[in-house]
Amino acid sequence: MRAKISYVITAAVLVFYFALVGSRGVMLIEAGTPLTVVLGVAVLILPVIGVWFLWKNTQFVRRANRLAAELDAEGGLPVDELRRTPSGRIDRDSADEVFARRKAEAEAAPDDWRSWFRLAVAYQDARDTPRARKAMQRAIALHDHQRVGTA
Repeated sequence: MRAKISYVITAAVLVFYFALVGSRGVMLIEAGTPLTVVLGVAVLILPVIGVWFLWKNTQFVRRANRLAAELDAEGGLPVDELRRTPSGRIDRDSADEVFARRKAEAEAAPDDWRSWFRLAVAYQDARDTPRARKAMQRAIALHDHQRVGTA
């Protein structure tokens, strides 16, 4: 729940920032000189990119959360079996062991979104965020494809 609240607050701050920057871009365009118009358009591009990125990221998080809820309802969420250091951080060797099992599971069932979901969690536990995101995207795509195929 804390993560959701943090995400919503961060998104709200970003939207406020995008609106503020966008208004400055409009003010520059309204000044009417060639230089301020060019600068205003350039300034308006940043909030557009930011809003697009925020939208895509929010869609990704919502889809991943839907998969997590579905997997939880099936009783298939990965169990936290990782050893931790006294400070609470995940032990690297433990994360590597779990990762090896999850990778083998995904390789054995490459069309199963559940195995890719669990692999994404293992990547995240191993602190490999880019690969965790790619594995989760694959899980989402497989899940969506599977739903379309059965509908």
